Amino acid sequence: MQFLVLIYNDDSLLDALPEGQADDMMRHCLTNADTLRDQGRLLGSQQLEPPSTAKTLRVRQGRTSIVDGPFAETKEYLGGFNLIEAADIDEAMRIATSFPWAQAGAIEVRPVRDMNAVRERVGA
Repeated sequence: MQFLVLIYNDDSLLDALPEGQADDMMRHCLTNADTLRDQGRLLGSQQLEPPSTAKTLRVRQGRTSIVDGPFAETKEYLGGFNLIEAADIDEAMRIATSFPWAQAGAIEVRPVRDMNAVRERVGA
């Protein structure tokens, strides 16, 4: 079963870390990712650019709008993700605890929907 591990950052918490600790956390994260990849548990991962670089697209009643930045103002923002393979949500949570970013934000673990089942259900 696949799970998306969403990494949320809080810049105020990251900025409050002692000098060099964020780099130490990133180094640990990358080493951990290499180990998980070698075990076949990590299927993909990426870091995202800051929310200030984003654009948000909406279509309402046939009208398209594009605005700069994130959808909502919040202290925590999506900073990256990891697509993992785990037997169940409990194992996925155990894997998520190996990433250090909960110390400076939050980590959300969400099951990935089986799109083949969706295709079959909707007849696509």
